[in-house]
Amino acid sequence: MIEILSPTELLRARDTGALVADILDALRERATVGTNLLEIDEWAREMIVEAGAQSCYVDYAPSFGRGPFGHYICTSVNDAVLHGLPHDYTLADGDLLSLDLAVSLAGVVADSAVSLVVGESRPEQSLALIDATQRALSAGIAAVRPGAAVGDVAHAIGTVLREAGYRVNTEFGGHGVGSTMHQDPHIANDGRPGRGYRLRPGLLIAVEPWVMADTDELVTDADGWTLRSATGCRTAHSEHTVAVTDDGAEILTLPRRLRR
Repeated sequence: MIEILSPTELLRARDTGALVADILDALRERATVGTNLLEIDEWAREMIVEAGAQSCYVDYAPSFGRGPFGHYICTSVNDAVLHGLPHDYTLADGDLLSLDLAVSLAGVVADSAVSLVVGESRPEQSLALIDATQRALSAGIAAVRPGAAVGDVAHAIGTVLREAGYRVNTEFGGHGVGSTMHQDPHIANDGRPGRGYRLRPGLLIAVEPWVMADTDELVTDADGWTLRSATGCRTAHSEHTVAVTDDGAEILTLPRRLRR
């Protein structure tokens, strides 16, 4: 399913995007050495409920997971990169933490992810991974415009990641959003320009580069959800929800403090 939002729905999407961004902004400030992943999940729950919104994850039960997910946010640490199931783990100095949040407000979904290093340590490899995904995210968003193909966005992302020396997994990637969290079109993190669905104004897409330091192979935890690098290497993940506009793209998941 591909949804094209009306101007009224787009206004609601801006509110949802701002909420998701502000929650992630608050969580990245609160996630410190000694924080438990279950605390982060509870903080996310409190902020979602207080805003009158709904989590897209609690009842999420796709074919690839062991559902329902049962939590409010994905918390992926170090070699975990996607769908990290919150569990009883206390963050340590130097941990690489990725937070992925999708929320529905007034019937419209927004989805975003950030990666950060916890504490005072600044491992060079971790910082390089985060930087690569952020640059790939910016490149992908820069390729979003009416008439552009999904392959143009995928190629822009993949070019940055490959030039940074990383192998790219195309199994999981970006996607359309709207009244539900995961819609068509699928936006792989590498691809051929000019191929695929042509973007239209009113379309919302989640652009989400993620990468692993020395592999493109994933393994699934015993919890049935958490996806890790097959080699145990570190990973990073960055994501924004973007609206296709008449003349380009609007990032919906920027924190309000950055919009002034």
